[in-house]
Amino acid sequence: MYENLYETITQNLVDYGYIIINDALDTSLVKNLQDLALQNQSYKQAGISNTTKLHLDDTKRRDKTKWLDEDGSTQSAYLSFAKGLQEYLNASLYLGLCYYEAHFALYEEGDFYEKHLDSFKNSKNRVVTTVFYLNEAWKEDDGGELIIYDKDDTVIAKVMPEANTLVVFLSEDFPHEVLQAKRKRHSIAGWFRVDKKFV
Repeated sequence: MYENLYETITQNLVDYGYIIINDALDTSLVKNLQDLALQNQSYKQAGISNTTKLHLDDTKRRDKTKWLDEDGSTQSAYLSFAKGLQEYLNASLYLGLCYYEAHFALYEEGDFYEKHLDSFKNSKNRVVTTVFYLNEAWKEDDGGELIIYDKDDTVIAKVMPEANTLVVFLSEDFPHEVLQAKRKRHSIAGWFRVDKKFV
């Protein structure tokens, strides 16, 4: 179903290291994910750590998260899309991606996430990052943009968190931040990893 999309993502990762795609996924899946994100009341404050020990620091990030899991329905459909991309990337680029993890992310009014890398220093784990947005009619005044930098700290992209926008980039190569949101902002952040999955 998403073969052409997988091919486009793969080629752009090779050529540029990142890609931003509008109208990426099936609209019915987007609507179901939006509904699920809005209904979910079990978000937890996000932490910053490269270990299993959670470290909370609201001076660096203030978003709340809820991990996706197989549910035989909407979450499984999104994870199936990601699994297909994982298999395509492994077959095309020999990345050795072992698994994919993802969470819903909620930014309330005033929330932000300072500039950071998704792959922790001296710990090769997250290789490819995905961000998928679930917000309808987002305006520039609403804030909450994703800012992507290159290794020289130059801004290379500013992404509005508009519904059905998918961003994919190499986790070790692109520092990024989320500007302060002026209204509730929903997304799904995910990572393809090469380390062993904790169970």
